[in-house]
Amino acid sequence: MNQKQSQKLYRTTILCLVLLSFFSFSAQAQNSKEVKILKNESWWGGAVSDGHRMPFSSGYSFNMYGINKYNQVQPLLVSSKGRVIWSEEPFKFSVSEDIIELDARRDIKVINAGKNLKEAYKYASENFFPSTGELPDELLFKAPQYNTWIELMYNQNQEDILEYAHSIIDNGLPPGVLMIDDNWQEDYGKWNFHEGRFPNPKAMIDELHDLGFKVMLWVCPFVSPDSDVYRDLAKKELFLTNPGKEKNTETRLLPPNEPAMIYWWNGVSALLDFSNPAAKKWFKGELEYLQENYGVDGFKLDAGDFNFYPDVLVSHKPNTSPNEHAKLFGEIGLDFPLNEYRAMWKMGGQPLAQRLSDKGHRWGDLSTLIPNITVQGLMGYAYSAPDMIGGGEFSSFLNAETIDQELIVRSAQVHALMPMMQFSVAPWRILDKEHLQAVQESVALRKEFTPYIMQLAKESSKTGEPIVRTMEYSFPNKGFELVKDQFMLGDKVLVAPVLEKGKRERIVHFPKGKWEDSSGKIIKGPTKKVVQADLDELPYFERLTK
Repeated sequence: MNQKQSQKLYRTTILCLVLLSFFSFSAQAQNSKEVKILKNESWWGGAVSDGHRMPFSSGYSFNMYGINKYNQVQPLLVSSKGRVIWSEEPFKFSVSEDIIELDARRDIKVINAGKNLKEAYKYASENFFPSTGELPDELLFKAPQYNTWIELMYNQNQEDILEYAHSIIDNGLPPGVLMIDDNWQEDYGKWNFHEGRFPNPKAMIDELHDLGFKVMLWVCPFVSPDSDVYRDLAKKELFLTNPGKEKNTETRLLPPNEPAMIYWWNGVSALLDFSNPAAKKWFKGELEYLQENYGVDGFKLDAGDFNFYPDVLVSHKPNTSPNEHAKLFGEIGLDFPLNEYRAMWKMGGQPLAQRLSDKGHRWGDLSTLIPNITVQGLMGYAYSAPDMIGGGEFSSFLNAETIDQELIVRSAQVHALMPMMQFSVAPWRILDKEHLQAVQESVALRKEFTPYIMQLAKESSKTGEPIVRTMEYSFPNKGFELVKDQFMLGDKVLVAPVLEKGKRERIVHFPKGKWEDSSGKIIKGPTKKVVQADLDELPYFERLTK
Protein backbone atom coordinates (compact mmCIF):
# COMPACT_ATOMS: atom_id res chain seq x y z
CA MET A 1 0.00 0.00 0.00
CA ASN A 2 1.49 3.37 -1.02
CA GLN A 3 1.45 6.52 1.10
CA LYS A 4 -1.53 8.10 -0.66
CA GLN A 5 -3.59 4.92 -0.28
CA SER A 6 -2.60 4.71 3.38
CA GLN A 7 -3.61 8.32 4.03
CA LYS A 8 -6.92 7.87 2.24
CA LEU A 9 -7.63 4.73 4.23
CA TYR A 10 -6.80 6.44 7.49
CA ARG A 11 -8.96 9.46 6.66
CA THR A 12 -11.83 7.07 5.98
CA THR A 13 -11.22 5.46 9.35
CA ILE A 14 -11.27 8.81 11.15
CA LEU A 15 -14.51 9.72 9.36
CA CYS A 16 -15.96 6.48 10.66
CA LEU A 17 -14.90 7.48 14.17
CA VAL A 18 -16.65 10.84 13.87
CA LEU A 19 -19.80 9.16 12.52
CA LEU A 20 -19.70 6.66 15.36
CA SER A 21 -19.57 9.59 17.79
CA PHE A 22 -22.65 11.07 16.15
CA PHE A 23 -24.56 7.81 16.28
CA SER A 24 -23.42 7.36 19.87
CA PHE A 25 -25.10 10.67 20.70
CA SER A 26 -28.25 9.68 18.82
CA ALA A 27 -28.42 6.36 20.63
CA GLN A 28 -28.05 8.02 24.03
CA ALA A 29 -30.42 10.95 23.40
CA GLN A 30 -33.32 10.32 25.80
CA ASN A 31 -34.84 13.75 26.29
CA SER A 32 -36.91 15.26 23.51
CA LYS A 33 -39.05 18.37 23.68
CA GLU A 34 -40.95 20.66 21.38
CA VAL A 35 -41.03 24.39 22.09
CA LYS A 36 -43.74 26.35 20.34
CA ILE A 37 -42.41 29.59 18.86
CA LEU A 38 -44.49 32.55 20.02
CA LYS A 39 -45.83 35.23 17.70
CA ASN A 40 -42.98 37.60 16.65
CA GLU A 41 -40.49 35.60 18.74
CA SER A 42 -36.86 35.40 17.53
CA TRP A 43 -34.15 33.02 18.77
CA TRP A 44 -30.33 33.11 18.96
CA GLY A 45 -27.70 30.70 20.29
CA GLY A 46 -25.69 27.52 19.96
CA ALA A 47 -22.91 27.96 17.38
CA VAL A 48 -21.13 31.34 17.22
CA SER A 49 -20.06 30.65 13.62
CA ASP A 50 -23.72 30.74 12.59
CA GLY A 51 -24.39 34.14 14.16
CA HIS A 52 -25.01 35.63 10.71
CA ARG A 53 -27.86 33.10 10.29
CA MET A 54 -29.57 34.34 13.46
CA PRO A 55 -32.21 34.96 14.50
CA PHE A 56 -33.05 31.48 13.24
CA SER A 57 -35.39 30.93 10.36
CA SER A 58 -37.29 27.79 9.41
CA GLY A 59 -35.01 24.98 8.26
CA TYR A 60 -32.07 25.72 10.55
CA SER A 61 -30.71 22.80 12.57
CA PHE A 62 -27.57 22.12 14.61
CA ASN A 63 -26.29 19.16 16.56
CA MET A 64 -23.69 20.51 18.97
CA TYR A 65 -22.45 17.09 20.06
CA GLY A 66 -18.92 16.76 18.68
CA ILE A 67 -19.32 19.75 16.33
CA ASN A 68 -18.25 23.33 17.01
CA LYS A 69 -17.99 24.71 13.45
CA TYR A 70 -14.45 25.97 14.22
CA ASN A 71 -15.64 28.38 16.93
CA GLN A 72 -17.27 28.66 20.33
CA VAL A 73 -20.46 26.79 21.24
CA GLN A 74 -22.75 27.14 24.22
CA PRO A 75 -25.71 24.83 25.09
CA LEU A 76 -27.96 27.88 25.20
CA LEU A 77 -30.77 29.45 23.18
CA VAL A 78 -32.29 32.82 24.11
CA SER A 79 -35.34 34.57 22.69
CA SER A 80 -36.66 38.07 22.12
CA LYS A 81 -39.61 37.16 24.34
CA GLY A 82 -37.43 36.44 27.37
CA ARG A 83 -37.25 32.67 27.12
CA VAL A 84 -34.19 30.50 27.77
CA ILE A 85 -33.33 26.98 26.62
CA TRP A 86 -30.40 25.37 28.44
CA SER A 87 -28.90 21.93 28.95
CA GLU A 88 -25.76 20.93 30.80
CA GLU A 89 -24.98 18.59 27.90
CA PRO A 90 -24.83 19.19 24.13
CA PHE A 91 -28.15 18.96 22.37
CA LYS A 92 -29.59 18.89 18.90
CA PHE A 93 -32.25 21.34 17.76
CA SER A 94 -34.22 22.02 14.61
CA VAL A 95 -36.26 25.10 13.79
CA SER A 96 -39.47 25.10 11.75
CA GLU A 97 -41.99 27.90 11.23
CA ASP A 98 -43.62 27.46 14.62
CA ILE A 99 -41.67 24.78 16.53
CA ILE A 100 -38.17 24.20 17.92
CA GLU A 101 -37.50 20.48 18.28
CA LEU A 102 -34.95 19.55 20.95
CA ASP A 103 -33.07 16.31 21.63
CA ALA A 104 -30.51 15.82 24.40
CA ARG A 105 -28.87 13.15 26.53
CA ARG A 106 -29.87 14.99 29.68
CA ASP A 107 -32.71 17.21 30.78
CA ILE A 108 -33.36 20.37 28.75
CA LYS A 109 -34.59 23.41 30.66
CA VAL A 110 -37.11 25.74 29.02
CA ILE A 111 -37.49 28.83 31.19
CA ASN A 112 -39.69 31.91 31.03
CA ALA A 113 -37.02 34.26 32.33
CA GLY A 114 -38.42 37.67 31.38
CA LYS A 115 -39.98 39.70 28.62
CA ASN A 116 -37.10 40.32 26.21
CA LEU A 117 -33.69 39.21 24.95
CA LYS A 118 -31.74 41.13 27.57
CA GLU A 119 -33.69 39.61 30.45
CA ALA A 120 -33.33 36.13 28.95
CA TYR A 121 -29.57 36.52 28.60
CA LYS A 122 -29.07 38.00 32.06
CA TYR A 123 -30.99 35.10 33.62
CA ALA A 124 -28.87 32.56 31.72
CA SER A 125 -25.64 34.33 32.60
CA GLU A 126 -26.43 34.60 36.30
CA ASN A 127 -27.67 31.03 36.64
CA PHE A 128 -25.58 28.96 34.23
CA PHE A 129 -22.27 30.74 33.54
CA PRO A 130 -21.80 33.60 36.03
CA SER A 131 -18.86 35.93 35.48
CA THR A 132 -15.87 35.48 37.74
CA GLY A 133 -15.02 39.16 38.24
CA GLU A 134 -11.72 38.65 36.40
CA LEU A 135 -10.51 39.76 32.97
CA PRO A 136 -7.94 38.41 30.55
CA ASP A 137 -4.80 40.56 30.38
CA GLU A 138 -5.97 44.16 29.91
CA LEU A 139 -3.44 44.86 27.15
CA LEU A 140 -5.60 42.69 24.88
CA PHE A 141 -8.21 45.48 25.07
CA LYS A 142 -6.05 48.57 25.52
CA ALA A 143 -3.98 48.37 22.32
CA PRO A 144 -4.14 46.63 18.96
CA GLN A 145 -2.88 43.06 18.83
CA TYR A 146 -0.38 41.93 16.19
CA ASN A 147 -0.17 38.35 14.94
CA THR A 148 2.78 37.19 12.84
CA TRP A 149 0.82 34.57 10.88
CA ILE A 150 0.00 36.34 7.61
CA GLU A 151 3.43 37.94 7.24
CA LEU A 152 5.55 34.87 8.09
CA MET A 153 3.20 31.88 7.88
CA TYR A 154 5.29 28.75 8.59
CA ASN A 155 8.57 30.68 8.48
CA GLN A 156 8.42 32.13 11.98
CA ASN A 157 11.94 33.35 12.78
CA GLN A 158 13.70 35.74 15.11
CA GLU A 159 14.98 38.19 12.48
CA ASP A 160 11.65 38.73 10.72
CA ILE A 161 9.64 38.90 13.95
CA LEU A 162 11.85 41.71 15.22
CA GLU A 163 11.58 43.48 11.87
CA TYR A 164 7.78 43.19 12.03
CA ALA A 165 7.73 44.62 15.55
CA HIS A 166 10.00 47.55 14.68
CA SER A 167 7.91 48.28 11.58
CA ILE A 168 4.80 48.55 13.74
CA ILE A 169 6.42 51.32 15.75
CA ASP A 170 8.04 52.96 12.71
CA ASN A 171 4.64 53.23 11.00
CA GLY A 172 3.02 55.05 13.87
CA LEU A 173 1.09 52.16 15.40
CA PRO A 174 1.23 51.59 19.16
CA PRO A 175 2.83 48.47 20.65
CA GLY A 176 0.48 45.89 22.11
CA VAL A 177 0.30 42.11 22.36
CA LEU A 178 2.48 40.42 19.73
CA MET A 179 1.49 36.84 18.92
CA ILE A 180 4.17 34.58 17.44
CA ASP A 181 2.22 31.99 15.51
CA ASP A 182 2.69 28.36 14.51
CA ASN A 183 6.14 26.94 13.68
CA TRP A 184 8.26 28.87 16.14
CA GLN A 185 8.64 25.54 17.93
CA GLU A 186 10.88 22.58 17.11
CA ASP A 187 7.88 20.28 16.60
CA TYR A 188 4.32 19.84 17.77
CA GLY A 189 4.66 18.94 21.42
CA LYS A 190 8.32 19.97 21.53
CA TRP A 191 7.71 23.42 22.92
CA ASN A 192 11.20 24.83 22.63
CA PHE A 193 12.28 27.49 20.13
CA HIS A 194 13.65 26.05 16.89
CA GLU A 195 17.39 26.63 17.18
CA GLY A 196 17.89 27.25 13.46
CA ARG A 197 15.30 30.04 13.30
CA PHE A 198 15.73 31.49 16.80
CA PRO A 199 19.42 31.77 17.69
CA ASN A 200 18.67 33.76 20.87
CA PRO A 201 14.96 33.73 21.79
CA LYS A 202 15.53 35.30 25.19
CA ALA A 203 17.23 38.31 23.61
CA MET A 204 14.39 38.56 21.08
CA ILE A 205 11.74 38.62 23.77
CA ASP A 206 13.73 41.11 25.84
CA GLU A 207 13.91 43.40 22.80
CA LEU A 208 10.16 43.05 22.18
CA HIS A 209 9.51 43.93 25.80
CA ASP A 210 11.76 46.99 25.51
CA LEU A 211 9.65 48.11 22.51
CA GLY A 212 6.51 47.90 24.67
CA PHE A 213 5.09 44.57 23.51
CA LYS A 214 3.88 41.58 25.47
CA VAL A 215 4.61 38.28 23.76
CA MET A 216 2.30 35.32 23.15
CA LEU A 217 3.25 31.98 21.60
CA TRP A 218 1.00 29.70 19.56
CA VAL A 219 0.50 26.23 21.10
CA CYS A 220 -1.84 23.29 20.55
CA PRO A 221 -2.73 19.97 22.26
CA PHE A 222 -1.08 17.80 19.57
CA VAL A 223 2.22 15.93 19.71
CA SER A 224 4.12 14.73 16.65
CA PRO A 225 4.43 10.91 16.67
CA ASP A 226 7.95 11.15 15.24
CA SER A 227 9.46 12.78 18.30
CA ASP A 228 11.13 11.76 21.52
CA VAL A 229 8.44 13.66 23.43
CA TYR A 230 5.79 11.41 21.90
CA ARG A 231 7.64 8.27 22.91
CA ASP A 232 8.00 9.50 26.47
CA LEU A 233 4.38 10.62 26.83
CA ALA A 234 3.07 7.42 25.23
CA LYS A 235 4.83 5.39 27.91
CA LYS A 236 3.16 7.55 30.53
CA GLU A 237 -0.25 7.00 28.86
CA LEU A 238 -1.02 10.70 28.43
CA PHE A 239 -2.74 10.41 25.01
CA LEU A 240 -6.19 9.46 23.84
CA THR A 241 -5.99 5.85 22.64
CA ASN A 242 -7.74 3.60 20.16
CA PRO A 243 -10.45 1.30 21.53
CA GLY A 244 -9.44 -2.20 22.60
CA LYS A 245 -10.10 -5.28 20.50
CA GLU A 246 -13.54 -5.87 21.96
CA LYS A 247 -14.74 -2.42 20.80
CA ASN A 248 -12.65 -2.21 17.68
CA THR A 249 -14.74 -4.32 15.34
CA GLU A 250 -15.80 -1.40 13.12
CA THR A 251 -12.30 0.09 13.10
CA ARG A 252 -10.03 -2.94 12.79
CA LEU A 253 -7.36 -0.88 11.08
CA LEU A 254 -6.69 0.96 14.35
CA PRO A 255 -4.05 -0.66 16.53
CA PRO A 256 -5.97 -1.44 19.75
CA ASN A 257 -4.97 0.42 22.91
CA GLU A 258 -2.32 2.48 21.07
CA PRO A 259 -2.27 6.31 20.98
CA ALA A 260 -4.83 7.49 18.44
CA MET A 261 -3.51 9.30 15.38
CA ILE A 262 -5.68 12.32 14.57
CA TYR A 263 -5.73 14.10 11.20
CA TRP A 264 -5.77 17.86 11.61
CA TRP A 265 -4.78 20.80 9.42
CA ASN A 266 -1.04 20.34 10.04
CA GLY A 267 -0.79 16.58 9.57
CA VAL A 268 -1.27 13.54 11.78
CA SER A 269 -0.56 13.70 15.50
CA ALA A 270 -1.29 12.17 18.85
CA LEU A 271 -3.66 14.14 21.09
CA LEU A 272 -3.13 14.88 24.77
CA ASP A 273 -5.86 13.52 27.02
CA PHE A 274 -6.60 16.36 29.44
CA SER A 275 -9.05 14.21 31.39
CA ASN A 276 -5.81 12.80 32.77
CA PRO A 277 -4.44 15.24 35.40
CA ALA A 278 -0.92 14.12 34.51
CA ALA A 279 -1.36 15.30 30.90
CA LYS A 280 -2.63 18.67 32.04
CA LYS A 281 0.25 18.98 34.50
CA TRP A 282 2.80 18.15 31.78
CA PHE A 283 1.36 20.65 29.28
CA LYS A 284 1.10 23.46 31.81
CA GLY A 285 4.64 22.72 32.92
CA GLU A 286 5.86 23.23 29.36
CA LEU A 287 4.11 26.61 29.17
CA GLU A 288 5.41 27.70 32.56
CA TYR A 289 8.94 26.76 31.48
CA LEU A 290 8.63 29.09 28.48
CA GLN A 291 7.53 31.88 30.79
CA GLU A 292 10.24 31.35 33.35
CA ASN A 293 13.16 30.83 30.97
CA TYR A 294 12.36 33.19 28.11
CA GLY A 295 9.97 35.74 29.56
CA VAL A 296 7.00 34.68 27.41
CA ASP A 297 3.87 36.47 28.64
CA GLY A 298 1.07 34.22 27.41
CA PHE A 299 -0.29 31.78 24.85
CA LYS A 300 -2.58 31.45 21.86
CA LEU A 301 -4.13 28.04 22.54
CA ASP A 302 -5.28 26.81 19.14
CA ALA A 303 -7.08 23.70 17.89
CA GLY A 304 -9.18 21.98 20.57
CA ASP A 305 -12.04 21.54 18.09
CA PHE A 306 -14.63 18.99 19.13
CA ASN A 307 -14.23 16.80 16.04
CA PHE A 308 -10.64 15.97 17.03
CA TYR A 309 -12.04 14.00 20.00
CA PRO A 310 -14.34 11.25 18.62
CA ASP A 311 -15.85 9.57 21.65
CA VAL A 312 -15.08 6.04 20.47
CA LEU A 313 -11.52 6.78 21.57
CA VAL A 314 -10.49 5.90 25.09
CA SER A 315 -9.70 8.60 27.64
CA HIS A 316 -8.39 8.50 31.19
CA LYS A 317 -11.79 9.56 32.49
CA PRO A 318 -14.32 7.17 30.93
CA ASN A 319 -17.10 8.55 28.74
CA THR A 320 -15.60 12.02 28.39
CA SER A 321 -17.49 13.65 25.53
CA PRO A 322 -15.77 15.47 22.65
CA ASN A 323 -17.23 18.73 23.97
CA GLU A 324 -15.90 18.10 27.44
CA HIS A 325 -12.41 17.44 26.09
CA ALA A 326 -12.50 20.87 24.44
CA LYS A 327 -13.60 22.42 27.74
CA LEU A 328 -10.70 20.76 29.57
CA PHE A 329 -8.33 22.35 27.06
CA GLY A 330 -10.07 25.68 27.63
CA GLU A 331 -9.54 25.46 31.38
CA ILE A 332 -5.77 25.55 30.90
CA GLY A 333 -6.02 29.21 29.84
CA LEU A 334 -7.39 30.16 33.24
CA ASP A 335 -3.85 29.89 34.62
CA PHE A 336 -2.48 32.25 31.94
CA PRO A 337 -4.23 35.65 31.91
CA LEU A 338 -2.72 36.49 28.52
CA ASN A 339 -4.57 33.92 26.43
CA GLU A 340 -6.57 33.44 23.24
CA TYR A 341 -8.92 30.66 22.09
CA ARG A 342 -10.98 29.97 19.00
CA ALA A 343 -12.73 26.67 19.90
CA MET A 344 -14.63 26.53 23.19
CA TRP A 345 -17.42 24.77 25.07
CA LYS A 346 -19.31 25.99 28.16
CA MET A 347 -16.79 28.58 29.34
CA GLY A 348 -19.00 31.66 29.24
CA GLY A 349 -18.18 34.22 31.93
CA GLN A 350 -14.57 33.03 32.26
CA PRO A 351 -11.56 35.37 31.73
CA LEU A 352 -10.65 33.93 28.35
CA ALA A 353 -10.11 35.88 25.12
CA GLN A 354 -12.19 34.34 22.33
CA ARG A 355 -11.43 34.92 18.64
CA LEU A 356 -13.86 34.44 15.78
CA SER A 357 -12.96 31.67 13.34
CA ASP A 358 -10.62 32.45 10.44
CA LYS A 359 -12.18 34.73 7.83
CA GLY A 360 -11.22 35.05 4.20
CA HIS A 361 -10.20 38.26 2.49
CA ARG A 362 -13.75 38.72 1.19
CA TRP A 363 -16.50 41.29 1.67
CA GLY A 364 -18.96 38.51 2.41
CA ASP A 365 -16.80 37.36 5.33
CA LEU A 366 -16.51 40.94 6.57
CA SER A 367 -20.30 41.13 6.80
CA THR A 368 -20.37 38.18 9.23
CA LEU A 369 -18.18 39.87 11.87
CA ILE A 370 -20.92 41.91 13.53
CA PRO A 371 -23.61 39.20 13.87
CA ASN A 372 -21.07 36.57 14.91
CA ILE A 373 -19.30 38.66 17.53
CA THR A 374 -22.58 39.89 19.02
CA VAL A 375 -23.71 36.26 19.30
CA GLN A 376 -20.45 35.55 21.12
CA GLY A 377 -21.66 38.09 23.67
CA LEU A 378 -25.09 36.44 23.89
CA MET A 379 -23.35 33.13 24.63
CA GLY A 380 -21.32 34.62 27.50
CA TYR A 381 -18.06 35.06 25.57
CA ALA A 382 -17.69 38.81 26.04
CA TYR A 383 -13.91 39.14 25.71
CA SER A 384 -13.79 38.71 21.98
CA ALA A 385 -11.71 39.53 18.89
CA PRO A 386 -13.17 39.57 15.35
CA ASP A 387 -10.33 37.55 13.73
CA MET A 388 -7.55 39.40 11.90
CA ILE A 389 -7.99 42.67 10.04
CA GLY A 390 -8.61 41.87 6.38
CA GLY A 391 -8.95 38.15 7.09
CA GLY A 392 -6.92 35.36 8.66
CA GLU A 393 -6.64 32.92 5.74
CA PHE A 394 -3.04 33.25 4.55
CA SER A 395 -3.79 32.02 1.03
CA SER A 396 -5.76 35.23 0.44
CA PHE A 397 -2.55 37.27 0.73
CA LEU A 398 -0.15 35.22 -1.41
CA ASN A 399 -0.83 37.35 -4.49
CA ALA A 400 -0.52 41.09 -3.89
CA GLU A 401 -2.69 41.81 -6.93
CA THR A 402 -5.71 40.21 -5.25
CA ILE A 403 -5.49 42.31 -2.08
CA ASP A 404 -8.36 44.78 -1.76
CA GLN A 405 -7.06 47.88 0.02
CA GLU A 406 -10.54 49.20 0.66
CA LEU A 407 -11.48 45.93 2.36
CA ILE A 408 -8.50 46.28 4.72
CA VAL A 409 -9.65 49.79 5.69
CA ARG A 410 -13.29 48.83 6.27
CA SER A 411 -12.17 45.77 8.22
CA ALA A 412 -10.00 47.94 10.48
CA GLN A 413 -13.01 50.19 11.06
CA VAL A 414 -15.15 47.23 12.12
CA HIS A 415 -12.45 46.23 14.60
CA ALA A 416 -11.86 49.73 15.94
CA LEU A 417 -14.78 49.83 18.38
CA MET A 418 -15.00 46.15 19.20
CA PRO A 419 -13.54 44.61 22.38
CA MET A 420 -10.26 43.75 20.64
CA MET A 421 -8.49 44.78 17.44
CA GLN A 422 -6.02 42.41 15.77
CA PHE A 423 -3.63 43.01 12.87
CA SER A 424 -1.71 40.34 11.03
CA VAL A 425 -1.02 41.37 7.45
CA ALA A 426 1.20 44.46 7.67
CA PRO A 427 -0.88 47.42 6.45
CA TRP A 428 2.24 49.49 5.67
CA ARG A 429 3.38 46.76 3.25
CA ILE A 430 0.18 46.36 1.23
CA LEU A 431 -1.51 49.78 1.40
CA ASP A 432 -0.87 53.04 -0.38
CA LYS A 433 -0.61 56.28 1.57
CA GLU A 434 -4.35 57.09 1.48
CA HIS A 435 -5.48 53.67 2.69
CA LEU A 436 -2.73 53.38 5.31
CA GLN A 437 -3.72 56.74 6.74
CA ALA A 438 -7.34 55.57 6.98
CA VAL A 439 -6.22 52.51 8.95
CA GLN A 440 -4.09 54.67 11.24
CA GLU A 441 -7.14 56.85 11.89
CA SER A 442 -9.08 53.75 12.95
CA VAL A 443 -6.36 52.98 15.47
CA ALA A 444 -6.46 56.58 16.73
CA LEU A 445 -10.24 56.34 17.14
CA ARG A 446 -9.86 53.17 19.16
CA LYS A 447 -7.38 54.90 21.45
CA GLU A 448 -9.97 57.62 22.04
CA PHE A 449 -12.57 55.03 23.06
CA THR A 450 -10.24 52.73 25.00
CA PRO A 451 -11.26 54.07 28.45
CA TYR A 452 -14.91 53.34 27.61
CA ILE A 453 -14.07 49.88 26.24
CA MET A 454 -12.15 49.09 29.44
CA GLN A 455 -15.05 50.36 31.54
CA LEU A 456 -17.39 48.00 29.70
CA ALA A 457 -14.97 45.07 30.00
CA LYS A 458 -14.67 45.56 33.76
CA GLU A 459 -18.45 45.86 34.09
CA SER A 460 -18.83 42.68 32.06
CA SER A 461 -16.50 40.81 34.41
CA LYS A 462 -18.97 41.57 37.21
CA THR A 463 -22.37 41.54 35.50
CA GLY A 464 -21.75 39.18 32.57
CA GLU A 465 -23.27 41.64 30.09
CA PRO A 466 -21.82 41.67 26.57
CA ILE A 467 -19.45 44.47 25.60
CA VAL A 468 -20.82 44.65 22.06
CA ARG A 469 -24.56 44.10 21.77
CA THR A 470 -27.18 43.45 19.15
CA MET A 471 -29.67 46.25 18.57
CA GLU A 472 -32.39 43.92 19.82
CA TYR A 473 -30.52 43.43 23.11
CA SER A 474 -30.20 47.14 23.84
CA PHE A 475 -33.59 48.15 22.41
CA PRO A 476 -35.86 45.15 22.94
CA ASN A 477 -39.08 44.59 21.03
CA LYS A 478 -38.68 47.72 18.91
CA GLY A 479 -38.28 45.94 15.57
CA PHE A 480 -34.46 45.66 15.53
CA GLU A 481 -34.15 41.86 15.62
CA LEU A 482 -33.10 41.65 11.94
CA VAL A 483 -30.65 44.57 12.04
CA LYS A 484 -27.30 42.77 11.82
CA ASP A 485 -24.99 45.32 10.16
CA GLN A 486 -24.68 47.71 13.11
CA PHE A 487 -24.13 47.17 16.83
CA MET A 488 -24.08 48.86 20.21
CA LEU A 489 -20.85 49.36 22.16
CA GLY A 490 -22.40 49.22 25.59
CA ASP A 491 -25.70 51.07 25.59
CA LYS A 492 -24.15 54.45 24.73
CA VAL A 493 -22.46 54.17 21.32
CA LEU A 494 -24.12 52.99 18.10
CA VAL A 495 -21.57 51.77 15.53
CA ALA A 496 -22.52 51.33 11.86
CA PRO A 497 -19.50 50.37 9.69
CA VAL A 498 -19.57 50.33 5.91
CA LEU A 499 -19.55 46.69 4.76
CA GLU A 500 -19.90 46.97 0.97
CA LYS A 501 -17.20 47.68 -1.58
CA GLY A 502 -17.27 51.12 -3.13
CA LYS A 503 -19.94 52.47 -0.80
CA ARG A 504 -19.57 55.95 0.69
CA GLU A 505 -22.91 55.94 2.48
CA ARG A 506 -25.18 53.52 4.30
CA ILE A 507 -28.55 53.29 6.01
CA VAL A 508 -28.48 53.51 9.82
CA HIS A 509 -31.37 52.52 12.06
CA PHE A 510 -31.66 54.92 15.01
CA PRO A 511 -33.62 53.97 18.14
CA LYS A 512 -35.61 56.48 20.13
CA GLY A 513 -33.56 59.32 21.60
CA LYS A 514 -31.02 61.90 20.49
CA TRP A 515 -27.83 60.69 18.80
CA GLU A 516 -24.73 62.78 18.11
CA ASP A 517 -22.40 61.92 15.23
CA SER A 518 -18.64 62.59 15.15
CA SER A 519 -19.17 66.08 13.69
CA GLY A 520 -21.56 67.14 16.45
CA LYS A 521 -24.72 66.80 14.35
CA ILE A 522 -27.79 65.62 16.28
CA ILE A 523 -30.15 62.97 14.91
CA LYS A 524 -33.45 62.36 16.61
CA GLY A 525 -34.84 58.83 16.66
CA PRO A 526 -36.59 56.60 16.08
CA THR A 527 -35.71 57.00 12.43
CA LYS A 528 -33.91 55.36 9.52
CA LYS A 529 -31.40 57.62 7.83
CA VAL A 530 -28.78 57.51 5.07
CA VAL A 531 -25.44 58.70 6.46
CA GLN A 532 -22.25 59.55 4.56
CA ALA A 533 -19.04 57.64 5.17
CA ASP A 534 -15.91 58.46 3.18
CA LEU A 535 -13.11 55.92 3.05
CA ASP A 536 -11.57 57.22 6.27
CA GLU A 537 -14.86 57.49 8.18
CA LEU A 538 -16.49 55.03 10.55
CA PRO A 539 -20.07 56.10 11.28
CA TYR A 540 -20.71 56.07 15.03
CA PHE A 541 -23.19 57.95 17.19
CA GLU A 542 -23.23 58.69 20.90
CA ARG A 543 -26.51 58.51 22.73
CA LEU A 544 -27.42 61.78 24.44
CA THR A 545 -30.92 61.00 25.72
CA LYS A 546 -33.20 58.00 25.95
